[in-house]
Amino acid sequence: MKNTNFAGLISLCRDMIQIGDTIVSFDVLTKQFCCDLSKCHGACCVEGDAGAPVTPQEIGQIEQLLPIIWDDLSPEARQVIESQGVAYPDPEGELVTSIVGGKDCVFTIHRDGNCYCAIEKAFREGRCKFMKPVSCHLYPIRVKKLGPYWGLNYDRWDVCRPAVIKGQRLGLPVYKCLKEPLIRRFGQEWYDELELTVSELKKQNII
Repeated sequence: MKNTNFAGLISLCRDMIQIGDTIVSFDVLTKQFCCDLSKCHGACCVEGDAGAPVTPQEIGQIEQLLPIIWDDLSPEARQVIESQGVAYPDPEGELVTSIVGGKDCVFTIHRDGNCYCAIEKAFREGRCKFMKPVSCHLYPIRVKKLGPYWGLNYDRWDVCRPAVIKGQRLGLPVYKCLKEPLIRRFGQEWYDELELTVSELKKQNII
């Protein structure tokens, strides 16, 4: 999808919309989702074959807070960070958080049968102002650059099946579940426009 004129996108392609400089998949608007830690136990922190996407700016922020979270990290995670840093380029050249043993994110804390993020733990306890990488905060939405636009897609993953079930039970669409991180990434004005667009799409029976 390159060199495409996205004006009037609803009429051209019935599975995505344009909001500012973003292209949003209808799945983000219609699929239902709500994290259920009691069922998934934080599997997204330890499953997969690469870490979470991070920006160079986020890498700098994480490096600055290492002294704050260091004691929360496992000895193995500390070794990985000392040898290769908090992030590395994956096979596609994208910067991702370092992992332990080809699996766990280095910032994973194992406690009471669940996996937690050491960075978010410090944030919740008021020990730092950086919550966690925005890619983690936004999941299951993945953001990719599409020429001059940012594409927002709903990423399906088996480990998140409990979140799908809970979201369906609550009737909570992805974009509402992720209101906070979407505003963090794109701003309140963008989110307000998204909600207005969704309302209009429903009036037109498009979604």
